[in-house]
Amino acid sequence: MMKFCCLLTKKYNVPTDVSLNTIMVDGTGMCGACRISVGGKTKFVCVDGPEFDGHQVDFDEMLRRSGAFKTEENETLAAYQAVHGEELTTTAADNDCALSTNIADASTMDTTTPLAELLDRKAAWREAVRKSTTGKERGAIERCVMPELDPVYRATTRVEEVNKGLTVEQALTEAKRCLDCPNPTCMQGCPVNINIPSFIKNIERGEFLNAARVLKATSALPAVCGRVCPQEKQCESQCIHLKMGKPAVAIGNLERFAADFERESGKMALPEVAESNGKKVAVVGSGPSGLSFAGDMAKLGYDVTVFEALHEIGGVLKYGIPEFRLPNKIVDVEIQALEKIGVKFVKDCIIGKTVSVKDLEAQGFAGVFVGSGAGLPNFMGIPGENSNGIMSSNEYLTRVNLMDASDPNHDTPLHRAKSVMVVGGGNTAMDSCRTAKRLGAERVFIAYRRSEQEMPARLEEVKHAKEEGIEFLTLHNPIEYHSDDKGNVTEVVLQKMELGEPDASGRRSPQAIPGATETIAIDQAIVAVGVSPNPIVPTSIEGLELGRKNTIVVNESMQTNIPTIFAGGDIVRGGATVILAMGDGRRAAAAMHDYLSK
Repeated sequence: MMKFCCLLTKKYNVPTDVSLNTIMVDGTGMCGACRISVGGKTKFVCVDGPEFDGHQVDFDEMLRRSGAFKTEENETLAAYQAVHGEELTTTAADNDCALSTNIADASTMDTTTPLAELLDRKAAWREAVRKSTTGKERGAIERCVMPELDPVYRATTRVEEVNKGLTVEQALTEAKRCLDCPNPTCMQGCPVNINIPSFIKNIERGEFLNAARVLKATSALPAVCGRVCPQEKQCESQCIHLKMGKPAVAIGNLERFAADFERESGKMALPEVAESNGKKVAVVGSGPSGLSFAGDMAKLGYDVTVFEALHEIGGVLKYGIPEFRLPNKIVDVEIQALEKIGVKFVKDCIIGKTVSVKDLEAQGFAGVFVGSGAGLPNFMGIPGENSNGIMSSNEYLTRVNLMDASDPNHDTPLHRAKSVMVVGGGNTAMDSCRTAKRLGAERVFIAYRRSEQEMPARLEEVKHAKEEGIEFLTLHNPIEYHSDDKGNVTEVVLQKMELGEPDASGRRSPQAIPGATETIAIDQAIVAVGVSPNPIVPTSIEGLELGRKNTIVVNESMQTNIPTIFAGGDIVRGGATVILAMGDGRRAAAAMHDYLSK
C-alpha cells in the first residue's frame, strides 16, 4: 500500500514520508537484514531510519528481500510437519495466510464512511481513484496470477489450501485493472448482485475493510464465494476486458482477498440490523441458500432459526468441499457472523422426521424457507456397482471432510485404497480424486464419458488435478465391476466412447464404440455422476407441489404453492453452484419479507 500511495503522491509532487519499522529485525544494526535502497544508496532502517522519503525508496527491492528465505522456510515447515503430523498443518497455513495479506495496517483504515458513499460512483474519492490512472494504462496491466502451493507438496496435505491468496501488492495491482464502467456488466453475471466495481475501487485505494463492508452488504459468505464460485462463468464472463481480447479482472480473487483481510485484521464489521419486528421464521438446512436467506431476514428484523440435520453447520460447504479448497475455519467465521446478528442454529434436527413443518407452525414460525439441498447421490445402475469399495462422492467426501476419516485417531472408517477410479467430470469428481491422492492412493484416474472440453468442472480444478498427478481417461464409461469372493471390487470394465451430435444441453452426446472395452484393476471407485434432492423434507409437507425427482416447485419469487413456504437452492434446481443457491436465498428473503409485511 505504501508503494502505491507514494506512486500517486509523486505524480502530484506531494512530499511523502514513510515509516519502515515493520521490516526491522532486531533494531540494533548488527545484522543488516533491514537494508534497503533509498535514492540509489543502501540504508539500514534501524540505523538510518525508520522514516525515509517515500519517493526515493526502492519498494520493489524491499518486497523481493522480504521473501528471501521463503524456500528455506517452506522446506523447514514441510520437514517439521512430516515429523509432528498433520494436526499442525492448519496452524501453519493460517499463519502463512496472515503474513501474506496483513502486510497493510488495518488500524489506519476507515470503517465509518456511510455505505451509501462507498457505493456511490460519483463520490469524490471514487472520482479521484478513477482519474489516478488512465483507461489505457489500466488495460495494459497484466492479470495477477494467484500464488499456489507446490503441486508435489500439496498432494500430501489435505487441509492446506492450494490457492494461497493474493498479496497486498497483487490485490492493489489487480484492482487497478478495473475500469469502473458506468454500466458494469460484471454485476449482471452475479446472482447475489454484489456491487463489484465499488468493492474493487475500495481495494484500489487501500481501504480493504471498506471493500469487505461493500461485499457483506449483499453477500453473507464473501470468503466462501471468493474461493469456490465459478466466477469465470458468471461475473468475470461479463467483464469488459474480454471484449478487448484480454483476461477478465480477477473478481473472485479480489473478493477472497477483501474478506480474508477483514477476518485476519480482527476488525470484522457487522451489517446493519433493523429493529425486531416480532416475527419468527424457520430455515430448513444450513447450506448456502439457507445461510444467505437467514442473513437477509435477520437484517430485516426477523427472529431466524436454522434447523440442520447434521451435527455441523454449513451443509455442503462443510461435508462436500475439501479443506484444500475451502477450509472449515473460513465457513465457521461466516457462520459466527450470522450468529452475531441474531441467527440461531439447531443441529441434529431432521425436518420431516424429528420435527414437522406443522410443528414449526405450531411453535409460531410465520414462514419457512426450505434449503435442504440435494443430498441423494445418483448411481449408474450397472452390474457389480454394489461391491465393497464403491461409494458415492457424497459418502466419500463426507467421511473425509466432516467425519475426519483420514485421521487414524477418529473412529470413522475409510479404506485406504491404492488404485482409485472416480466417475464423473464435475467439481465434485475433481474434489474426490484430489482427496484420494492426498490419502495416499498410488494411482487415481478420472473416467468420463465425454471429452475434456465437455467437462463441467472449473478449468482451475482440472488444472490442479492434472498438476497433482491425476490421470484423465476421457471418452471412457464404466459398464461393469468385478469383485473377489469377499465382495470387494477388483476391476472395472470401461466402454470406450465417441462423441455424436449435441444433446439437449448442447454438449455432444457420447456413443459407445462397439466392441471397444478396457478392463482396469482398482480397489476403490467413487461415483460422482450427480445428486438428487433428498425426498424427506419435500414429501413430508402435506399439499406441497413437487416437480421432477422431488424438487420443490416455486414461482419467480421462490414461493411454493403454500404461501408461507419458500424454497431455493438444490432442492429447487436439482443441483447448482454455491452462488446460485445464495441468489435463491436472497430472492426468497425479499419475497417472504414482502409477503409477511402485508
